[in-house]
Amino acid sequence: MYTHIRDHVHELLAASGAVTMGAAIRGECGDSWTMLACVDRMVEIGELLEVPNSYYHTGQQRLFIQNKKE
Repeated sequence: MYTHIRDHVHELLAASGAVTMGAAIRGECGDSWTMLACVDRMVEIGELLEVPNSYYHTGQQRLFIQNKKE
């Protein structure tokens, strides 16, 4: 599940530069908490950065961008 979500997130980032949690896990089957944990893990290991979103406070509207490692 992790690799499928990771690959999907990178496809979305290549297309638009940002991705919401809802878009990241859309189409995946399984436990929603596990899906959320997959995206959170990408933040933990530095693949993604979470952008603070003061307009929406639901988990599905969390916003992420690619971490530009130099």
